[in-house]
Amino acid sequence: MIRINLLPHREEKRKARRQQFFALLGVVVVAAGLIWFLGHTAINGYIGSQQAKNEFLEKEIDGLKKEIAEISKLKDETDALLKRKQVIESLQGNRAETARMFDELLRRVPDGVRLVSFNQNNNVIDLTGESVSEARVSTLMRNLEESSMFQGVNPLEIRASTSSGGRSLFAFQLRMSIEHPAPANAKAGKDVSGKGAT
Repeated sequence: MIRINLLPHREEKRKARRQQFFALLGVVVVAAGLIWFLGHTAINGYIGSQQAKNEFLEKEIDGLKKEIAEISKLKDETDALLKRKQVIESLQGNRAETARMFDELLRRVPDGVRLVSFNQNNNVIDLTGESVSEARVSTLMRNLEESSMFQGVNPLEIRASTSSGGRSLFAFQLRMSIEHPAPANAKAGKDVSGKGAT
């Protein structure tokens, strides 16, 4: 009977299997490491790309904010210029009316009446003056009421006083309002009715 010792052969088989196992384990570890590296690189690349996009968007937003601030500043400057233009146009429009108003007022003051002060608040005018008689004050009021420019002439005060030379005078204060020029049709209607220009 022949006996064969298989122990060395089995030991070699075990050793070969162990080597194969470690080799396969090494391959798996290397593959896992490679996958992790590729994934990490891809994720970092995506994060870097997203950060670059975010920085670009932030720069664009900052630029837009500056442009919006400049536009808002220009709008404020434009509004201020428009307001100045309106004030200038209003002053230019009122200049002729003011000259006409003083001319009309002076033509309506009768002899024996002296105007001392003139105060205008929007459309309301306060006049103070002195007269040689109450009748002259009444004449002044009547003259002003006949004007197409003045309306609502009311006496606030009429009182007897004495001038520095000892003459008897009547100090008075009147209040009236200005009637702004009406449109052409309305003005023509006034002229027809006898209330037009004097």
